[in-house]
Amino acid sequence: MGTASSFAIAMLDPRLLRSFTAIVDAASFTLAAERLNMTQSTISQQLARLETLVGSPLIERTARPVRPTASGERLLGYARRLLALQAEAEAALGDPAGSASIRIGLPEDIVDAAMAKTFGDFARRHREIRLDVTAGLSRDLTRRYRSGDFDIVIVKDARPGPDCRASFPEPVAWYESAEAPATWPDPLPLVAFPPDGLYRDTMFQRAERERLGWYVAFAGSNLHNVLVAVEAGLGLSLLPVSAAGRYRVRQYAPFGMEAPISVSLYSWEKTGPVSELVGAMQGVMAARSQPLGRN
Repeated sequence: MGTASSFAIAMLDPRLLRSFTAIVDAASFTLAAERLNMTQSTISQQLARLETLVGSPLIERTARPVRPTASGERLLGYARRLLALQAEAEAALGDPAGSASIRIGLPEDIVDAAMAKTFGDFARRHREIRLDVTAGLSRDLTRRYRSGDFDIVIVKDARPGPDCRASFPEPVAWYESAEAPATWPDPLPLVAFPPDGLYRDTMFQRAERERLGWYVAFAGSNLHNVLVAVEAGLGLSLLPVSAAGRYRVRQYAPFGMEAPISVSLYSWEKTGPVSELVGAMQGVMAARSQPLGRN
């Protein structure tokens, strides 16, 4: 097993294959040696080594110009493919594209067209960096950031933490379907995010302050699911004003607006590409915080 393996590795030595293909392409030992910057003696020795490993002649030396033997013709296609694969592998390993990563966590509705463009512009300037983006609920994202899972995170909370890089107010309001009835039944049906969601807790607290009966009629896994459920008339929900405009929903007048929540950006690093990306993301968030969520 060891002898056969050593034989295969030696036969596939790219130096030997390169000398062989150069002789075939140039139809001359002298020209092939010049193209590979070798002496004619060296290229002849490498061909002889390959022929010994193969067990048969590969070049008709007496022909003018020299040409491959039947065995040489059989090997030639494999040799070219192996050399092409080697060149491809060397190019791939020599290209730093995607060799480093920046891990980003943010709520789903923050990944809008403006943020995606920011990521795209950054990726074009820094081909060596791969952006690993995770969307999720703010409280889970915060926990994961604190445990070191993310380099940059954007989260929503009642108030920004003392170490945030930037924070902006997010207007939120109660919404119902654009075709909702004039009055809602008692108990009040609510459309909520999964447990541990910031909006979910605020909704329950408001309903209890109003001394209203309520129940969760629909729990969505993401913002789009929640908005579609509200649009379909399944119940009321508390939502970011910036996200509601694309759906057939309207503000629920009896509850109206809630106090704005904070959308805060955090980052461990203060210099280098991470800091550059943080600055660009901060610009997107500043534009997003303009009245009525204009981007």
